[in-house]
Amino acid sequence: MSVIIGLIIIIVIFVLIFISMYNSLIQLRNQVKNAWSQIDVQLKRRYDLIPNLLETVKGYAAHEKETFQNVVEARSKAMSANSIQEKSSAENAFSGAISKFLLVVENYPELKANENFLQLQAQLEGTENRISVERKKFNETVQGYNTTIRQFPGNIIAGFFGFVQKEYFKAMAGAENAPKVEF
Repeated sequence: MSVIIGLIIIIVIFVLIFISMYNSLIQLRNQVKNAWSQIDVQLKRRYDLIPNLLETVKGYAAHEKETFQNVVEARSKAMSANSIQEKSSAENAFSGAISKFLLVVENYPELKANENFLQLQAQLEGTENRISVERKKFNETVQGYNTTIRQFPGNIIAGFFGFVQKEYFKAMAGAENAPKVEF
């Protein structure tokens, strides 16, 4: 009789561990989704700033049409990217286009005195910093999730329920720093 009670206790303990681990995996997966949505919010904020910045600069640098077009195209591609890998690649191209745009702007000293441009510049710089912080948080969250689904006993439960590793948000070298937007 004591053997049966012992077996029942062991089974109950394993069931409780199983339920706890499964719930932890669900919680971690939701944290990854939330961290990604925080990046997405900041990227959308940046996408919304760019048209205003372009319009402000166009009046001063109308002959820089190709540079403006490159920024618009890169913004469009970044906004339409869906997966983390697509978004990462598109963001790298977009950051490059913005960097070139900001280099062109440096050739126009009268633009540096424009109040609207200065406000947009400050907002862009703040947004770039927020994006960098959210990328770091996202990758830390993904690391925790990926570690949990690869360690025992999480790997058994993760495999059984189809939990798969998540991709890190990979930016181009140097992208951890906000673009220099000082004029």
